[in-house]
Amino acid sequence: MYKKAYGIIETLAPLHVGAAAGEESGNLNLIFRDQFTQTGIIAGSSIRGRFRADMRETDKGSENTWYGHESVEGRPDGGTTEAIVKFEYASLVWLPVFCPGQPVVWISCPRLLKRYKLITGSTDVIPKPYTSAKTLRGRQISDRGTAKQILFFNLGFMEIEQQIEAEAMQKWIPTGADLAVESLVVVGDNDIAMLHDMALYRQSRIKMMDDMKKVDGGAFFNVEALPEGSVLIFPIALKQSGWKPFVNGDSQDMYFGGLESVGFGRCNVTLAGEYQ
Repeated sequence: MYKKAYGIIETLAPLHVGAAAGEESGNLNLIFRDQFTQTGIIAGSSIRGRFRADMRETDKGSENTWYGHESVEGRPDGGTTEAIVKFEYASLVWLPVFCPGQPVVWISCPRLLKRYKLITGSTDVIPKPYTSAKTLRGRQISDRGTAKQILFFNLGFMEIEQQIEAEAMQKWIPTGADLAVESLVVVGDNDIAMLHDMALYRQSRIKMMDDMKKVDGGAFFNVEALPEGSVLIFPIALKQSGWKPFVNGDSQDMYFGGLESVGFGRCNVTLAGEYQ
């Protein structure tokens, strides 16, 4: 039987995990996405690689035990071994979206919350689409004498159809995530992809010539990333206990993805479950 654990990732800077940064004219470096919701993910191989690299620095040699031995040239079997710790991909739980003239809100959808519920073992009822806490700081309008809460996104308005007690919405804030319950909104599965694309961090980049301030050959490319403040979850399976990836405690800052040298990828990771 595998021991079950999970990790919560909160981005402290834009996070790009996807197409490598190139210098081709007009290139757009896209992030990896979930096939159903079209929302950003971090591949399990990227998570494993980051944990492996960090353990190699703090406890050299142990990374081969926990994450599997890399191939060895000249051996018939390649020298590889099965990993004790197994990682799956990280999916979004909450994503910050800018609302013009209103506070930033963090959105999710039933499909993403269903995966979060499965990984954490929660028994709480998933909020219905277009639900928020009663403390949501939205914009109030009057429709035929009835007060309604709406959110204004770049592409139009969204009406909040029901509001629940703050305590009920609080249960969907992951361990270690710094989120305010009055900023959380559950949207429909059909809307999450469009809102996700509005929320992405995008940056245009160029390559300068080495000896003068001029674009080298017209090289121009764009990169997209999950914005700062995004919260993701990934499941972990362990064949035995005793795994201690962090030097102190259950939480640690780590870098994921590429473009670290230009300020991308810094995250805080919190582990929970049967991993010790």
